[in-house]
Amino acid sequence: QVQLVESGGGLVQPGGSLKLSCAASRTMFNIYIMGWYRQAPGKQRELVATITSDGTTNYADSLKGRFTISRDDAKNTVYLQMNSLKPEDTAVYYCYAFGRVASSNPSAYWGQGTQVTVSS
Repeated sequence: QVQLVESGGGLVQPGGSLKLSCAASRTMFNIYIMGWYRQAPGKQRELVATITSDGTTNYADSLKGRFTISRDDAKNTVYLQMNSLKPEDTAVYYCYAFGRVASSNPSAYWGQGTQVTVSS
């Protein structure tokens, strides 16, 4: 019923930029938090960034200054602008949403993930 559709992943050179998008289905009418996590091969899934309904942002300390998260509430969409990309940024990036659908309590939802590869 609830879908998070991700797009924008791909292959970029070190120092390049990429912008990810994630659109939540309209059945999720009250989204408190949206964000991005990532998982590299052999590594644990880790926080990239989140943004709340009032615009408060949170970033992994190592990514501050390079990544920017934003949201468009009219489209139920969250974005991640990634600049100055490094090979260690290579990972599957997962969209995350915490909110509610009709007559439900708030719950967490995940997208399928989009591959980001930073390589020469």
